[in-house]
Amino acid sequence: MRMPWACWLLLFVFSITPLRGAEPLRLATFQVDATPPLGSPLCEGAVPPAKEIVDRLSARGLILVGSGPPVCLVAVDWVGIANASHDRWRETLAGAIGTSADRVAVHALHQHDAPGIDESSEALLAARGMRGQIYNAESAEQVLRTAADAARAAMQQLTPATHLGVGIGVVEGVASNRRILGADGRVQHVRFSSCKDEAVRAAPEGTIDPRVRLISLWSQDRPLVVLSYYATHPQSYYGQGGVSADFVGMARALREAAVPGVPHIHFNGAGGNVAAGKYNDGSPAMRPILAERLAVGMQRAWEATERRPIDGAALAWNTTVAKMPLRDIVQDESALARVLDDAAAPQAERMRAARDLAYCLRVREGKHPVIACLGLGPDIRVLHMPGELFVEYQLAAQQMAPQATVCMAAYGDYGAGYIGTAIAYSQGGYETSPVSRTAPEVEESLMTAMRQLLKADATAKPN
Repeated sequence: MRMPWACWLLLFVFSITPLRGAEPLRLATFQVDATPPLGSPLCEGAVPPAKEIVDRLSARGLILVGSGPPVCLVAVDWVGIANASHDRWRETLAGAIGTSADRVAVHALHQHDAPGIDESSEALLAARGMRGQIYNAESAEQVLRTAADAARAAMQQLTPATHLGVGIGVVEGVASNRRILGADGRVQHVRFSSCKDEAVRAAPEGTIDPRVRLISLWSQDRPLVVLSYYATHPQSYYGQGGVSADFVGMARALREAAVPGVPHIHFNGAGGNVAAGKYNDGSPAMRPILAERLAVGMQRAWEATERRPIDGAALAWNTTVAKMPLRDIVQDESALARVLDDAAAPQAERMRAARDLAYCLRVREGKHPVIACLGLGPDIRVLHMPGELFVEYQLAAQQMAPQATVCMAAYGDYGAGYIGTAIAYSQGGYETSPVSRTAPEVEESLMTAMRQLLKADATAKPN
């Protein structure tokens, strides 16, 4: 029996029309210089300004295009990008690649010999004759414009990715928990990024995540980009005016040299209460040693990488807004304004008041951070989080989705400062002092947001 002509036409249409699930995942990368000029403030003005360039800083981005609008992930070698600055980075990059701001994630790596950007605080200080004390606004604006131009150009060079790679490696001799508790359950010692007290350094590593996680995208057997995630403060030594991407930047460079021609984009995980203090005496000689140790962990993850096919349907992007309650110490706007207006007050106190007031005003206006989750297939999840997040959040996220590889990029919107767990605020210590602008109830808010994005077990709790 002859097939009717309409059936032949239908068969022909199906044969030339790709199935939705077969739409390719496409990507492009971009990288621009983010090094400030000499004389620029570093670490939000908390350390001496830049007097030499030890190594150059960068802003690195990945654009992913599946079946929906583009997604953009960005990592910058700065101490932080806060409040209105974080908004504008996302909005500007979104405009450059034709997507919405909630599909752009911008993170800092938190090196201290690097700028910290906050237009909201800068505006408050500038109105009181203290312009340019936190960061070099002209330089920062140029970096953003250059990044937007690079992202726009990258959209014209999208490359299909055929395979996804995932690998995990243990990092030894780098991370340790900063908070050492005494017998009474309160913080007895804070082991910062470096520590010269042998007794304090001898204390156990404490709660950390010792694993670095690598996600790679490939065109058949050719790697296109590598993303790495590891939770620690990235300082070896700092505060001497030498601009540097520090040991995480050195480790990143070592891996790029080992896999030539493949961009490597590193993200700092939830390292708010984690640093190298147990293994670092603060001497300059330790910087390359820490870098080599991290690079070895990255190499282990690279060698352990398992690849599988991927297409555009595997790309998922979900967001939610986490309302982070204000700490009582930053709720009194009039008290903060009085400090800010007091010309006789120490400059550091006025700058602190500006950052506190800027964040307070944002929360009052209902501007809460967007938390995002990137999905790559059924079992890869990357959470994009705000602030200097405690490592317990990262460990809890992994418990929430034990069937998946869960990566975390913290140091998104930097406005909140440190973000501790509920119990940490009762334990004392530096990280839950006034450098944290969130109340203990922040844990419940963030855990709820992570569960929602991971669609995981609501009973998971931080350690």
